[in-house]
Amino acid sequence: MITSLLVANRGEIACRIFRTCGELGIRTVAVYSDADANALHARVADAAVRLPGAAPADTYLAGDLIVKAAVASGADAVHPGYGFLSENADFARAVLDAGLVWIGPPPEAIEAMASKTRAKELMGLAPLGEVTEADLPVLVKAAAGGGGRGMRIVRRLEELDAALESARAEAAGAFGDGEVFVEPYIEHGRHIEVQIIADTHGTVRALGTRDCSLQRRHQKVIEESPAPGLTEGLTDELHALAVRAARAVDYVGAGTVEFLVAGDKAHFLEMNTRLQVEHPVTEAVFGIDLVAEQIRVAEGHALAEEPPRARGHAVEARLYAEDPAHDWAPQTGTLHRFAVPEGVRLDTGFTDGDEIGVHYDPMLAKLVAHAPTRAGAIRKLAAALERATIHGPVTNRDLLVRSLRHEEFTSARMDTGFYDRHLTALTRATPDPYAPLAAALADAHGRSRFGGWRNVPSQPQVKRYAMAGEEVEVHYRHGRAGLEADGVRVVHADADLVVLEVDGVRRNFKVARYGDDIHVDATRLTALPRFPDPTAQHAPGSLLAPVPGTVVRVAEGLTAGAAVRAGEPLLWLEAMKMEHKIAAPATGTLSALHAVPGQQVTVGALLAVVQET
Repeated sequence: MITSLLVANRGEIACRIFRTCGELGIRTVAVYSDADANALHARVADAAVRLPGAAPADTYLAGDLIVKAAVASGADAVHPGYGFLSENADFARAVLDAGLVWIGPPPEAIEAMASKTRAKELMGLAPLGEVTEADLPVLVKAAAGGGGRGMRIVRRLEELDAALESARAEAAGAFGDGEVFVEPYIEHGRHIEVQIIADTHGTVRALGTRDCSLQRRHQKVIEESPAPGLTEGLTDELHALAVRAARAVDYVGAGTVEFLVAGDKAHFLEMNTRLQVEHPVTEAVFGIDLVAEQIRVAEGHALAEEPPRARGHAVEARLYAEDPAHDWAPQTGTLHRFAVPEGVRLDTGFTDGDEIGVHYDPMLAKLVAHAPTRAGAIRKLAAALERATIHGPVTNRDLLVRSLRHEEFTSARMDTGFYDRHLTALTRATPDPYAPLAAALADAHGRSRFGGWRNVPSQPQVKRYAMAGEEVEVHYRHGRAGLEADGVRVVHADADLVVLEVDGVRRNFKVARYGDDIHVDATRLTALPRFPDPTAQHAPGSLLAPVPGTVVRVAEGLTAGAAVRAGEPLLWLEAMKMEHKIAAPATGTLSALHAVPGQQVTVGALLAVVQET
């Protein structure tokens, strides 16, 4: 019987596993990097062990240190979570060799399926060999790991070599394995997967389907269960293929078999020999706890004789600290306030005051809604996201809400190209036009009693803000009756709440300020100085770092004075295990190149200057 469990992971998944352990009466042990010393998962565990030495981005890949931590802490089992070492057969063996219980499939099953190339061979498939024009478009894909890392779409043959190089570099950094392969890229397909669970007594069970078609950079954003619109015959076929894949490797525990579905045809993608990020939608529909099932199976128990019955529909959205309107650039900083309405499930590794750093995936949380119908679950989730309080860096919250309410999604006609078609419209800024006035009035209320009011007409007070990439200016006055503004009636104003009456409609605005960053409901503003600093401007054509990270490489042969074309890649940054391409903004001459490989840069750092011709 397991009494103490170490989670070889961090963030949201570690906290989620700890929650189940608490319900089962199992003691919990966390591991943490120096960058995660104050992280939530390290704080909520019964015990926590620092992983020394390795760079923060690689700490959770140090399997030998994690096994030592498990032994030293008195843990008798290890759960790998997802990502990092969760599909590393050598790590699984090291855990077992140390006399610990491994909460996962046998190392041999991981080995057989962890490499996507070997998995395809096992299923009677094979990746492409030499690529020709007739094969395009193709997908370059990392053989190990997942989460969209090490994947590139290639539409022109001359782009293949660069895509292979870039994918290898990203895969090696994320998984410690730079092997990649090439397969046909199926456009307008749906990403469908089947959750399986197997015990040591010969039972393999398929627990429904999930649709994970809404993706950015091949990483899932919105998932749901069951996958809508599948025929009964196709659903049965997917279940049978998933069970067949599991039996082929004598699988034990929870896993997922992934497919790309085009029309009524299913194409096998891979088998993930671990718990998936999106497992909560399956839990909601079947009324089970997959982590608890994993633990029971690892203890040798058989699955229940009667399979759980599906009920209703569940939808999950991944909330990221990123800017979808600017190439999904990850964001960093303090998460000042984070709260969601009741009625939805929240899985997160963050709480108020936590820092979002540069070393790890920028996912803040997963929100999951369950309802009797698909439409009800979508409506509940969209409303919860819209009403959530998220004060801190830019997030994809607005994108999620608009995606959930998009007609293509609500009618279940989406595919993996959803964001290719709709991203521009979905990220079009629509800030509340009265947010800047509410911010100004909230800031001004404390001064209204001390010398602001005059007995004669005077010039209005002026405040300037940055909002949705633009500068806005608002005017207000201190009058006899208090604060006044043209075109509206100020009903109430204090530091936290402003009430305005606009065209006979009364509206409440909740205001929170953290230095120069101001949040008015869901609108984010930055207070600007009254007189801008003219020295803070950059020359036209300046390329600034969109994210904090490391310059991993510069285009071959690129030097100052070189001619460049609009859109041509000049250099690459790595942040949170993802590569970000920095391209020439216009055709012209590279008049300056400040970036060098290995250089650490902050947001806004000057990387290069292109002089347009």
